[in-house]
Formats: sequence, C-alpha cells, structure tokens
Amino acid sequence: MSFFCNFQSDRCPGRINGNPLNGLCDKVCIQAKKVFDACMQQNQLNGIVLNLNSTSPTTPTYPLTFISAKSTSQKGVVSNLLIEPLSERPNAARVKADIIIPVSVAYVDANGVEGVGTSTVTITKDVILNIPSASIMPYEIESVVSLVSTLGSYTGTNQFTIDACVTIILKVTMDVELLIPSYGYCAIPPCQDYTQEVCAGFFELPMYPE
Repeated sequence: MSFFCNFQSDRCPGRINGNPLNGLCDKVCIQAKKVFDACMQQNQLNGIVLNLNSTSPTTPTYPLTFISAKSTSQKGVVSNLLIEPLSERPNAARVKADIIIPVSVAYVDANGVEGVGTSTVTITKDVILNIPSASIMPYEIESVVSLVSTLGSYTGTNQFTIDACVTIILKVTMDVELLIPSYGYCAIPPCQDYTQEVCAGFFELPMYPE
C-alpha cells in the first residue's frame, strides 16, 4: 500500500475533491527552497568535444567506438557567474554563466571490451531572469541539466566528438522559512511487499478432489 495505491484518507497527498478549505487546521512555518524565477532552454548541440578524464577499465585498447553519452547528475555546476541588473526592467537582470555538465561516456575498445569514461561539457548561458529585491539573505543561481547522445565518433586519444540533446534549467532560489496553510500531518500507509505470487491460484484449489 502507498499514498496512491488502495489507500483512502483525507490526510494524504493527491487530487483535491470538493472544497479545498475542508480540513485546513493551521498555518505552519516550513523551511523550503523558494524559486523566484526560472527558465529552460533545450537545444541540439553538434560537434561537442568530450575529453575523457578517466576510463574503466583504465587501459583500453585503442581505437574506441562510441556507444552513448549521458549526464550523470541533474545538478550542473555554475561558474563564471555575472549578474547585471537591467535599469529599464525593475527586478530583472542579465544572468550570464558557464554551466558545467558531468558526463558519462560508454564505448567499446578495439578488443570488444565495453568501457565507461567520464568527462564534462561546459555551456555558456546568457539570459534574463527576475531577481529578488535586496535582502539580508542572499539568493543563488542554480542549474538543472540533462544531456543525452547516441551519435558520436572517436576523434583522438581519449576524445570523442558528439551531437547531443541538452536541457538546461536556470533558477533563482533562496532557502526561506515559508508560512503555508496546512491540513496537518500526513497519514502514512503501510508498505505493500512485492511478490511474484508464485502460489497464486494454487492455494485457491480445494484440499481434496470432489
């Protein structure tokens, strides 16, 4: 059993039926990451050069044959950040940064041995985002990333050139104490054990034949 599997309670997450005010019991202060603004860009980038930082096994037989590449983390590293407020747009700013995406590369070496290498892809973003007004607590610029590639070639020692589908989400965030309406604590259902039901149907048979 779980929140969304055969569990009926008005104290668990799910779609609201009826009056959403029914059951509200108090206002609570929670610690949360507030997103003040965000934007997403999705692009097909061609000719990305991947220089492998490490390989496993550590001594592949060259040349290597590219299989695929993908990002290994949802969180990108934001570096060389530049924020320039725009005088003509209140609370808006130019946000320019390099987004570093960690990448795993799958390949096959000359002996047919499968291997994995690590690399990074750096992509520069130059966008406009709304930023919070001046406050004691600072805001942050965060990135959520995804990179997937199935098209690439081996172009040198521990180097591949790939075409990739890249998604980057930039967020303006801050850790805050937020006051929200509450229905109280969740009712937690018991877990339902997974079973292949090997004996399903067998135990339903009569003990003795008729």
